[in-house]
Parts: sequence; structure tokens; C-alpha cells
Amino acid sequence: MATLEDKILGEKLQNYCSSSEDEGGSDEEDSRSGDEEGNSFKSAPATAEPPPINSWSGSASNTGPKGVLEDWRRFKQLEAENRAEMEKERISLAKKLTMSVKTQQEEAQAKEIEELEDELSELMDEGFLMKYQQQRMQELMAQLQKTPKFGKVITLNTKDDFLNAIDKEDQKVTVIIHIYNRNVNACDAMDGCLNVLAGDYPGIKFCRIAADIAGLSSHFRVDGVPALLVYKAGQIIGNFVQLSTELGNDFYATDVERFLIEYGMLPEN
Repeated sequence: MATLEDKILGEKLQNYCSSSEDEGGSDEEDSRSGDEEGNSFKSAPATAEPPPINSWSGSASNTGPKGVLEDWRRFKQLEAENRAEMEKERISLAKKLTMSVKTQQEEAQAKEIEELEDELSELMDEGFLMKYQQQRMQELMAQLQKTPKFGKVITLNTKDDFLNAIDKEDQKVTVIIHIYNRNVNACDAMDGCLNVLAGDYPGIKFCRIAADIAGLSSHFRVDGVPALLVYKAGQIIGNFVQLSTELGNDFYATDVERFLIEYGMLPEN
């Protein structure tokens, strides 16, 4: 039967060593055991700190649950960063396209403006302006050369002469016809004035015809003369009768000239 001592020391008596037997050996074993425990304690490696989250290099050093979770978190973080970067690039590209893409109408307007600017730059060129001025002068000179020149008063002796002087003349020529009466002094003054004006305005066709040849009434022959009829392109543009009431019985070429210019029948020299 197990004694109280067995209960205290354990039932395996083969491991029990009496205090009275071989005490030195027991101390020696205790010392050796202590040394081994000390060496074991000293050689235990220090616990390594877990790597930070952002130090993932693409492979997990810890394949346990914590390592897998860390890898998953890093993967999601990189995925979010990549998505944000792609969104920035997409927005930047959209802005560039919005700024650079033009409608067809806008392109046409821009092209038209560019063409106008090119034409304007050509017009502003001094050489071009000089060339254009010379060309324009040549055109005007050619037109003047084609325009009939008269320089004197033409007497119309028949009704046909009267009609032909109007209808068969160049449409650009102004025809001024003096209807006169030989017995009226104001008509003599008008003849003298028209002779002067015919030399000053060679491009104007000045004519004269007697009132009786033109088939006018006796009343007009006395009270309507001197009269000036102005035609252009076959149409009457001025009809001035009984000019003695306006100019008097004695007047000068400058008076008649001023009168016709005032009514737009003569160009201003």
C-alpha cells in the first residue's frame, strides 16, 4: 500500500532518490540541469515583428491565415490605387478630346476666318496695293477712252435728228438739249453758255433745236424758252423750262453750270 510519502513523492518509486543517498550526485545533476535550462533560455530567438502592410513584395512569407489576409488586403489596396489612376487618365483624356474636337460647322468657320486673314494679309501688302491701283487706273482709262467725246454744241435740224440724238446715243452719255427761239435774247445767252460748257465737259452731249422744228406750240415758243431737256439711256431725267425766270435774260456759263450741278445734271469738276 502506498504510504503518505509515496503520495507526496509520487508512486513511481524508481524516480525517487533518497536524501541520504548520494547527495553530491544529486547536486551535480541539479547544477547540470540548471545549466541546460539557462543555455536553452539564452539560445531562444527573439520574436520577429510582423512586416508592415505596405511592404508586400508580391509573395507572402507567412503562408498562414494572417499572411493570406495581409496579401488580400494589399491586393485590394493596389487594385483601388490602379482604379483611381485609370480614372484620372480617363478624365484627362476626356478633357483633351473636349478641347480639341470641333464640329463640322466650327471647322468651316475656322477655315473661312483663316482664308479671310490670308486675303487681308495679301491686301495689306504694299506691292499688291500698288499693283491693284495701277490695274484700276488702266481700267478707268480704258473706260474713258471708250466713252464718246464731243466738245461742242450739235445743232439738230429735224425731228429725226432730235430722236436719233437721244435714242442712238451710248447709254452712259448724258444728252442736254437746248430748245430755243431765235427771237428771245435769253436763248442767245444760253447758246453762248452751252458752247463754253461743251468744252469743259467733253463727255456730255450738248445739242440745240428750234422750238418750231421740234413741233412745239406757239405759246411754248414764246413763254417756255429757253428750255433744257436732259436725257440718259433714252429716258428723260431733267426738264427745265422758262429758265429766264430762274437765270434772267443775261447770265453766264458759271450760272448755268451751277444750276445744272445743283440738280445733279452735271458732275462736279
